[in-house]
Amino acid sequence: MKRKNKKFTRSQNPLNKLSLFQKSDSKFNKKCPLSVKNAPVIDYKNIKLLKRYISDTDKILPSRITSVSLGKQKKLTNEIKKAKILGLL
Repeated sequence: MKRKNKKFTRSQNPLNKLSLFQKSDSKFNKKCPLSVKNAPVIDYKNIKLLKRYISDTDKILPSRITSVSLGKQKKLTNEIKKAKILGLL
């Protein structure tokens, strides 16, 4: 019996295990919530705002999760650190 030459083809199933770890073709851009009009001022005294960007274990959430721009993320980080040192958080 002869074997048929079948080339390996990846299944096109969207729930394929490999598809979970591959980058998607479409780019997803989200606007910075701190750069829009009437955005709150980033300040170490604004505890309500700072708590939104801290996890349950008091770690600063990365900008890829919060969609904050690079400049605002740096300012946010500094203000969170100030608030932690002063004992506000």
